[in-house]
Amino acid sequence: MNETRRAVLDALADGPVSGPELADALDVSRAAVWKHVEALRDAGFGVESTGSGYVLSEIPEYGGLAVEYGLTAPFEVEYHDSVPSTNDRARDLAADGASDVVVLADEQTGGRGRLEREWASPSGGVWMSVVCRPDLPPARVTLLTVAMSAAVCGAVREAGVPAEIKWPNDLLVPDPDAERGGRKLAGILTEMEGEAGQVSWVVVGVGLNANVPANDLPEGATSLLVERGDPVERRTLVQRALERFVELRADPAAAREAWREQAATLGTRVRVTLPTETVVGEAVDVTDVGALVVETDAGEERVVHAGECEHLRPV
Repeated sequence: MNETRRAVLDALADGPVSGPELADALDVSRAAVWKHVEALRDAGFGVESTGSGYVLSEIPEYGGLAVEYGLTAPFEVEYHDSVPSTNDRARDLAADGASDVVVLADEQTGGRGRLEREWASPSGGVWMSVVCRPDLPPARVTLLTVAMSAAVCGAVREAGVPAEIKWPNDLLVPDPDAERGGRKLAGILTEMEGEAGQVSWVVVGVGLNANVPANDLPEGATSLLVERGDPVERRTLVQRALERFVELRADPAAAREAWREQAATLGTRVRVTLPTETVVGEAVDVTDVGALVVETDAGEERVVHAGECEHLRPV
């Protein structure tokens, strides 16, 4: 949101305020004020014209300007009603030099998860990708996955759903009768480009089943709508996740601790499938870059940086 439009919106929220007063205060023409007001109305904001001037009467449930309004994290939000993939769009923006941009969509038509698996992304979810340019070597980019997983999980818990993190990149709602111990609520997908030991850009993608009805969910999945019984306010949910992400990406120790506190995997017996072997044992910790530490049945401590993790029932 450009600064003038933000100033117009803030003034309307404190209104009523007349067009001439706005024009004088912002040092723009009355025609420019009218264009900003109409743009806000087109974005779904309720702007009423009263005898005393304009007043903000309604904030849209979702959208780019809606998320930016009141957001304390330093992000620009690009919103789409429908897009093939927010990660693909974010990668294009990153290649053009963008930074701290959030690509947000109500629906994805070509969403994907890890290993290029199809990710169902119907209308009502939170499908977003964040473009970052961290001062990190490639080996430490997983810090951003840890930070985003903890941030989104915390925002979901604030919305009243007891989510937990499943290593390496899923959010589950616990269910002792479900396969692998829980119903899948969200996934995180991190992509990067860099050279000579330095990252150029990172895209952290989030796919969260927010207000997705049960009949639109794949088998084994759940949504905030299903768990709560009523819709969640996606605008607030996204704002809180982004604000917490900014805090945690700047503090790796806090991100690791938040991840630990919300983890379903730690203390659980796991099977991690790697390209050449399978590691079975108890997950006992994560490293400072999010690698899983497994104490195997043979008493060996293994550090696993990537793999397919399955939660097993206790022996």
